[in-house]
Amino acid sequence: MTRVRHPYLDHPSPLPFAHRGGTANGLENTAAAFRRAAAAGYRYFETDVHTTADGALVAFHDATLDRVTDATGRIRDLPWEAVREARVAGKEPLPLFEDLLAEFPEVRWNVDLKAESALVPLVDLIRRTGAWDRVCVGSFTEARVARAQRLAGPRLATSYGVSGVLGLRLRSFGVPAAVRAGAVAAQVPERQGGITVVDRRFLREAHARGVQVHVWTVNDPARMHSLLDLGVDGIMTDQLETLRAVLTERGVWV
Repeated sequence: MTRVRHPYLDHPSPLPFAHRGGTANGLENTAAAFRRAAAAGYRYFETDVHTTADGALVAFHDATLDRVTDATGRIRDLPWEAVREARVAGKEPLPLFEDLLAEFPEVRWNVDLKAESALVPLVDLIRRTGAWDRVCVGSFTEARVARAQRLAGPRLATSYGVSGVLGLRLRSFGVPAAVRAGAVAAQVPERQGGITVVDRRFLREAHARGVQVHVWTVNDPARMHSLLDLGVDGIMTDQLETLRAVLTERGVWV
């Protein structure tokens, strides 16, 4: 495991992340899911953000409401007044990210920027609420998270996008590759398209740069143990009780 480079990571490793608040009960990315995660002892939550047509910053994974709510339509095309009426699994409303920050003041958030339109509102929210030590911003699009870093400055914690992770992977094999300076974490799947991403070589390269490695989304206890044996710095899971049991068994649940 690697040294802490940012207050966001100032917590004993390995970090347990509640992925979308934990999706086992079907209420992903809802205040109810995050309350359940908090009650289970989690202090790192993973979520996603989109903006509505009128600029509301909503914690939600998909670009459309169709998959998990009783409503339909693209979030970016709908006003907040319409989006707020949708119910996840027919039960729970979509939360504004600002409301989640306020409700869980002790929690640190890993936020995936799902849309370019969410970049400025998210950075503005972090600046306005002083949540610099509580939020790490990531995206599959490296250019997007790099823009967030440039806009916010060094106080913002960021993780690598896909091309940043690729650069780190190439460097782990001794291949010269550009890697953005300033990221504090690489948040990656264990494997992608049949190719191993997380191994000792990758961890060694990341840790040499002072970058933590957080692996998503791991729900099997055997894989959790294997990754922890390897030395990863954090695990994101849907199965909150499973990861807590694994970390408790290893004596590292905090």
